[in-house]
Amino acid sequence: MKRFTLVLPLLIAVPAAAQKSNSHAVRMEEAGVVLQEIMDVKDKAIPQELLDKAECAIVVPGVKSGAFIIGGKFGRGFVTCRKSGGGWSAPGSIRVEGGSVGFQIGGSETDVVMLVMNERGAKRLFEKSKFTVGAEAMAAGGPVGRTSSAETDASMRAEILSWSRSRGLFAGVSLKGATMREDKDANEALYGKKDVKNADIVLNNSQPAPASAGKLLGLLNKYSSRKSQ
Repeated sequence: MKRFTLVLPLLIAVPAAAQKSNSHAVRMEEAGVVLQEIMDVKDKAIPQELLDKAECAIVVPGVKSGAFIIGGKFGRGFVTCRKSGGGWSAPGSIRVEGGSVGFQIGGSETDVVMLVMNERGAKRLFEKSKFTVGAEAMAAGGPVGRTSSAETDASMRAEILSWSRSRGLFAGVSLKGATMREDKDANEALYGKKDVKNADIVLNNSQPAPASAGKLLGLLNKYSSRKSQ
């Protein structure tokens, strides 16, 4: 009996250890931290008005600067969209590639945040295996400041608004030319199923959100759980 008593705790600990070793879950948690830090600085945050209007939010934490230079894959992040009954969907995983070197604002790592501003842009995001910012949807750098007026000409016309943050500087930047693809490996690791699609996760709400998404979704629900009427 002593042998089983000693072994049992080890068996119970395995799932928790496996969860901690999941790099995709860690990245999901980092996405929540990024959004929290951005929104904590009210005079330099995403305007509340834009959050209220947005259909989807995309957060790509810790983008490596070297990838901007070579034009290769530069980040892995998550996309979540509004649910019809209020609140935000479980996040789907994405890879962000290419794009202009012009949106790098310095530092060894850069966090990227995007808002998809209407239903047409949201649908386009999931229609193809590769979505190109500025081609499938009009894009622009987003204004900064939670209480500032967001009614600029660019923000009114754009389907996607984007920002980046590095070395404490948070600014609107154009991601024109960047592409987004579904990250199948990350989805499998997070949801425990092969070939689970972002459209099913995000649009059809086929999967419950993993625990690692708690902070990200909690913040989005805190700041804008429903669209303003």
